[in-house]
Amino acid sequence: QVQLVESGGGLVQPGGSLRLSCAASGRIIRINTMGWYRQAPGEERKLVATITSSRNTNYSDSVKGRFTISRDNAKNTVYLQMNSLKPEDTAVYYCNFGQLGFTYWGQGTQVTVSS
Repeated sequence: QVQLVESGGGLVQPGGSLRLSCAASGRIIRINTMGWYRQAPGEERKLVATITSSRNTNYSDSVKGRFTISRDNAKNTVYLQMNSLKPEDTAVYYCNFGQLGFTYWGQGTQVTVSS
């Protein structure tokens, strides 16, 4: 079992920045993938970015060039630096952790981009 604790959401004006963090704990093996998904009201949950334990990254087209995913393997923590935020980035952001065919989700953190 793996537990995920997210932090860093909040309210920010358009053009602003936020940094999300997600710390994983529990039965963690060295090879895994961590990532972020988001869900806006009335929409399905969608990929934002993922990063493997060897630091290969993948981004959705909507956030490329604005968001950066990174991780600290020693701390089992993944980060999402979000710059140039837009109102359409407003959503609940969920941390995701995958290993050995199992997937785990965080509780979600609200990001609201509004003036």
